This record gives sequence, C-alpha cells and structure tokens, in this order.
Amino acid sequence: MITEKAPGKLYIAGEYAVLEQHCPAILVALNEFVTVSINKSQGSTGVIHSKQYSQNCIYWSRRGNKMIINNRDNPFEYILSAIKFTEMYCLEKGITLAIYDLHINSELDSPDGKKFGLGSSAAVTVATVKAILHFYGIELDKSLIFKLSAIAHYTVQGNGSAGDIAASVYGGWLAYQTFDKQWLKDELKNNKLSKIVKEQWPGLDIKLLTPPKELKLLIGWSKQPASTAQLVDQTNAKKKFIKEKYNQFLNDSRICVSEMIAAFNAGDIKTIQEHIRENRKILANFARMNNISIEIPKLTTLIEIAEKYNGAAKTSGAGNGDCGIVIADSSTNISKLKEMWILNDIKPLDFVIHSIK
Repeated sequence: MITEKAPGKLYIAGEYAVLEQHCPAILVALNEFVTVSINKSQGSTGVIHSKQYSQNCIYWSRRGNKMIINNRDNPFEYILSAIKFTEMYCLEKGITLAIYDLHINSELDSPDGKKFGLGSSAAVTVATVKAILHFYGIELDKSLIFKLSAIAHYTVQGNGSAGDIAASVYGGWLAYQTFDKQWLKDELKNNKLSKIVKEQWPGLDIKLLTPPKELKLLIGWSKQPASTAQLVDQTNAKKKFIKEKYNQFLNDSRICVSEMIAAFNAGDIKTIQEHIRENRKILANFARMNNISIEIPKLTTLIEIAEKYNGAAKTSGAGNGDCGIVIADSSTNISKLKEMWILNDIKPLDFVIHSIK
C-alpha cells in the first residue's frame, strides 16, 4: 500500500486580494494532515472511502424554480477531480491505467465533523494527486503536484487563488501570488496537460519565508464553520459595481502584505505585528464595501483578548467563522490569553508549523 499526505493551512494575511494577480498573501502549513492510501484493487471494481467524508452534507440553493446543488464543500468532488486530471497526465505519458482502492483520512476537522477552516479541500486534492502519481511510478516533483492540484481544485471550485494548494505542497511559511486564471482556462482548451504543467504560469510566485525566532503563531477556533467558496462568490459578483473602491482595497492589501514579507525577510517581528493589525483594518473596510461579515462577534472577541495580552491578531481566511490567528512575541502572555479564550468558548488549537523538505 502507498500512502501520501498533505498538510492543512491557514492564511496569515492578504485574504481576498490574493484572488487577483500581483497581490501577495502569506500562508502557513500546519501539522494536521489529509492522508490518502492507495493499493491495487483485487477485483474489477475500485473503492474510494473516507470515514470523515461519508456523512458530508450537500448544500443547495434555488435559482428561480430550479434546485442548484453546491458540491464545492463536498471533498469527494475534489478527490474525483484530482483523479481525473492526474490520470489524464499519466495517459499522456503513455502509462497504462489500473483499478485501485483509495482510503482517505483527515485530521482537518473537529471530532464532531465541523471544519476548522484549514483548507481540507486543497489538502485532500494534493494528497490524492501525490498518491496517484506515486502509484503510477511518477516522481513527486513539487511543481508538477502544485499544477495538477491547482487545475483539479479550480475546475471544481471555479474561484480561489490556489494559495491553500501551494501551502499543502510546499509547507512552512509561504509568500504567494496567484496565476492568470484566464490564461489557464485557454491553455486547458488548447493544449495537452503534459505541456501545461511544464510551462511558466503567468503571475505565479511562490517563495518560502523564515519567521523571526521569537515569533509564535497562536490559533483560536470560533467553533463556527464557514464556506469560503460562497463568500468569494458574493464578493466576486459585487466587484464590478464598486470598481474604484475594490482597486483601492487591492492596492492597500498589496502594500501591507509586501511590507510584511519584507519584515519577515528582515526578521522584524514588531513590523510584522503592525501589519497584521493593518491588514485587519483593510479587511474590515472590504467587508463593509461588500456588505458581508468577515469578523463575526466571536472572532472580534478572540482578537480583542489577544490584543489585551500583547498579541497582534486578525481573522484567517475568508472569515465569517473558522479561525483567528495571533502573532505573539516574548511580551505576549500566552497562557493567560488561552485561558481567556477558553472562558469565552474559543478553542485554542495547538498546531505547529509543518515544513516539507
């Protein structure tokens, strides 16, 4: 049996703006994993099984009188897409396909099945791509894994930056800028997959960051799951009507996160903390202009407690639930901070950074 895994992730800064080219974000990979095991089937049928995902909900809405099923929160859609594109690549390489069983195990959700917001759809996509490439004897090159996973994920989700894919592939602390989505759509129509994954993708930029030694990342869970895809749909639908404000948001985020990346490179934790607070303000303004809720009351409480004990805090990811993050230093009273979180029904998540060699 072959087993591969991919870590979950959290956004540190640059959310929403990272959907556009030339707008950086900072992410981190965590030591919670999706594991995919694959072995050749004994008979003529294969099995795809996951204990966690077997009871997954299907969300739907109504468009006129038509029921619209939203499968983008269903991990099986990402697994099937990962299989489709990875096997397409294998066929182009002249590999004979086999029948196999896939077994998926996820640590990215709470014991009662609620998601933490650690990018489970990205991690399961990456782990599936890795397992299938390994099964067919193809070298696990990070660039190949990222590109196949990004294509598979984007085909299902239809939006997103693939920053969570990058974190699951490359690990550690990461500075990320997304690629030209229209270019990729055109390439998929006109070229073979084996050619596309070898090309330079316009705009794509992935760089590992080294945090200052005294920096500590704290994570608090609101216990309220959120749907990134639905929030991104809402903001994408509005941006053409608020073009000037939207462009200002992109510029503000670009400057803030670029300066934060420079602070990482300089080992300047105080400047990193200042820009965490600035990015919180930028996202609050973005939420107001789109009439959406990013920083729900529970996350505001999480942040205010962190700030009281000398941590710099903000929401992580699309917001409206999931997690908040704190950049702490030697002056942060971490034990008291976590104690107050627990008293306010916020769960500290004791995850550590996962680096990939």
